[in-house]
Amino acid sequence: MKPINLAEKLGQFTSHWDPHVVAQYNDNDVMVVRFQGEFPFHMHADTDDFFLVLQGEMTMDLEDASHVVKAGELFVVPRGVTHRPRAEAECHVLLIEPKGEPNTGDPATAAAKPHI
Repeated sequence: MKPINLAEKLGQFTSHWDPHVVAQYNDNDVMVVRFQGEFPFHMHADTDDFFLVLQGEMTMDLEDASHVVKAGELFVVPRGVTHRPRAEAECHVLLIEPKGEPNTGDPATAAAKPHI
């Protein structure tokens, strides 16, 4: 048990859409990721999707609406809802997902989620 500096963890990589696990909470992965550009539309059938913007801002596109999410704000996409995060400029985001949940909702196209 020790404090985790999220900015330090984000400084260990520069890739986009590549979540890195920084901690585990119950059966969840706590991850940091850099967003820039558009992620593909996708959905998670069995879990909600949690996003906390640490720096910058992102837009969450849903099937029928778009929402700007700024630093210090969070957005939860309910399970089964098709969504796409995007960011014009790089932003830093904290994600919480069940351990092993593919970030695309599909294991064949998911990022590896290394631990840092």
